[in-house]
Amino acid sequence: MPRGIAKSGMRMTSKRLATAMQHQTVVAEQPLVVIQSETDAQIESRLDDNYEAMYTMALATALGKNKSLIISGPAGVGKSHTVNQILETLEDDKVGLFIKGYVRPTGLYKTLYENRFKNCVIVFDDADSIFMDDVSLNLLKAACDMTKTRRLNWLSETKMEDEDGERLPRNFEFEGSIIFITNYDFDNLIDKGNRLAPHFQALISRSHYLDVGIKTKRDYVIRLKQVVKQGMLAEQGFTKGEEQELMNFITENQDRLRELSLRMVMKIAGLMRMGGDYQKMARATCMK
Repeated sequence: MPRGIAKSGMRMTSKRLATAMQHQTVVAEQPLVVIQSETDAQIESRLDDNYEAMYTMALATALGKNKSLIISGPAGVGKSHTVNQILETLEDDKVGLFIKGYVRPTGLYKTLYENRFKNCVIVFDDADSIFMDDVSLNLLKAACDMTKTRRLNWLSETKMEDEDGERLPRNFEFEGSIIFITNYDFDNLIDKGNRLAPHFQALISRSHYLDVGIKTKRDYVIRLKQVVKQGMLAEQGFTKGEEQELMNFITENQDRLRELSLRMVMKIAGLMRMGGDYQKMARATCMK
């Protein structure tokens, strides 16, 4: 090694200099990734669009113009309320049925049979057990199929009867429509390779799938403010000032509240109506 060059050093030859300059050029030409964040106004506009689409599609499904709709999103953000409002406005010749809670495959088959007509719409709300059972999922795939004729079959040895004691047929044609309201994020479950992912993918393929788009606490708070602005508390006699005070309290304590939901808004509003220090009571009962 020439004198004057430390053992740990490296002499910068013209070749090495050219290589270094070339590397710098390559690095400089790398495109910059710009991370953009939504403003509150943009989030509000996005949620407005999603909920408007939900209302339009749920109404079309209730009227039989669409066969199947899956509405996905967290609890307590107005999904069930919106669909329930639609069912209450239907004409007398339309039959709307809400199903909540645990549903066995036999119960599902019976429900689909009894509501198989064109004027029937079945709403499965918080009945997510039907998504965890292979038999139920196969029945739903047949009921939601986009073919002209949707025929369901029950080839098990289990015998089923209707309310009059009449034995149900082994197969029938289903002409009704179905709305699913679920907390499950189907896209996320599919991406994670859930064991039932093929079934979820098949249901999405046969239905319109709408995610309301509430993922972050910021999304939650903005959605709650939207509903309050639409008159949820005004209908109960709250003034604009009281609404603003309540929503400011929720916004400031969003990280401590047990949940961010319309139910929580109503709980704290109820405490407000009780008199006394509602904030102290909310800290004791609504926060972690």
